[in-house]
Amino acid sequence: MGRIETQLNTPAGEFTLLRYPQRNNEILRAWDAADEYLLNYLSEEISGKPRILIINDNFGALAVGLNAVKPIVQTDSFLSFQGIRHNLQHNKIDTQSVTLLNSMQPLEGLFDVVVIKLPKSHAYLEDILCKITAHINSDTKIIAGAMAKNIHSSTLKLFEKIIGKTTTSLAKKKARLIFSNFTNNKIVSSPYPQCFEIETDNTTLKICNEANVFSREKLDIGTRFFLENMPDSNRFENIIDLGCGNGLLGIIAAQQNTDAKLSFSDESYMAVASAKENFKAAFGQQRKANFLVTDCLQDMANGSADLILCNPPFHQNHVVGDHIAWQMFNEAHVALKQGGEFWIVGNHHLAYHTKLKKIFGGYTVAASNKKFAVMFARMG
Repeated sequence: MGRIETQLNTPAGEFTLLRYPQRNNEILRAWDAADEYLLNYLSEEISGKPRILIINDNFGALAVGLNAVKPIVQTDSFLSFQGIRHNLQHNKIDTQSVTLLNSMQPLEGLFDVVVIKLPKSHAYLEDILCKITAHINSDTKIIAGAMAKNIHSSTLKLFEKIIGKTTTSLAKKKARLIFSNFTNNKIVSSPYPQCFEIETDNTTLKICNEANVFSREKLDIGTRFFLENMPDSNRFENIIDLGCGNGLLGIIAAQQNTDAKLSFSDESYMAVASAKENFKAAFGQQRKANFLVTDCLQDMANGSADLILCNPPFHQNHVVGDHIAWQMFNEAHVALKQGGEFWIVGNHHLAYHTKLKKIFGGYTVAASNKKFAVMFARMG
């Protein structure tokens, strides 16, 4: 396989764009045809120096290409956040030319142009559209972009419902643009976070989830199976919920290990915010925990954990693959102390057992049903 393309040609010039983190033998570009379509369209249709908001820029294609107009960029992804910074620096662009906000930071003022790279999550898009209604008017240009296969009738109906009159462009390189006018002319409150309750051995837990958190409305069946087969209680001192989502695995582990120190890690700002609120709701001031928005276990000390819990994701936005699982498993191997255990749940077809065997030298199946397996590997 040849080298992956890194040079993005835009109306504003040619830029080098890399994914974050940079990996050896990378097979994925840091942008797609929808980014190119958006940049070409904006160069033709937008003049002067409007106040531009960019939402969900993956690794900086839009921020870098539009840096001359000093855009405000908001994302829920730590990896995207860091990727944008790295690509600005790599192209010798003043990082102060782009204002970066994470998804939990509020927007301010009115925008002349809102550019949205469509997220995978329908709920996250709904949250985005609701929140921008307080920052747009009838003159605001709202343009969204995605690969055509990821634009559905439900996507367009959501724009129509919240923003107003919506049309689409012709497809180019299998990408398409969405144009929406704020004809509804009313501020819409986001329905997120959403909450549900689950029963545990000791209590009823109320679990609340921001829009971009997996399984917002109810407990997903994989996590439910994991909770039914958690490791033996009250024998762990330092527990990490890796890729924590709403933090439920770590919260249950905290209930079962009354003196343990808990850490929650995820690359989604909304996930970590949800985990923090849910932990506080479960324990009040009685327990403390660390909450980290980061890349897997990058901020964890080597050999520090004796239990790591993980329900690994198998996609990053619209990209499906096992590279995240490989990274999680390798970093868990480094973060565990001797005798520490790495517990995961996964669909059988994902074949996580082969990764555990390769990295840890072996594994144990704690429980299995027709769809899922709960497995663990031990250090040493």
